[in-house]
Amino acid sequence: MSEIIITVTGVDKVGIVASISNYLKDNNVNIEDIKQSIMQDNFVMIMLCSIEKLQIPFKEFKEHLIELGKSLGMEIWIQKKDIFDKMHTI
Repeated sequence: MSEIIITVTGVDKVGIVASISNYLKDNNVNIEDIKQSIMQDNFVMIMLCSIEKLQIPFKEFKEHLIELGKSLGMEIWIQKKDIFDKMHTI
């Protein structure tokens, strides 16, 4: 399966969506669906993305995205959609 779920949380600030979406673009990852919200000054975003055209190993992509999140003061979780789906059907 070539879809992933990315979850981003942390204190809201300017540039979160731009930084993450630019990283995804630079790695040929397509955002297929996105939801975001501000909950009492906390930013929450969930994205469904296609990694069909990803040109680096998934592990490397995931590690770099987590580090980007840390540099933004955000916590990022990345999970393959098939695993995410299985966890929610048990």
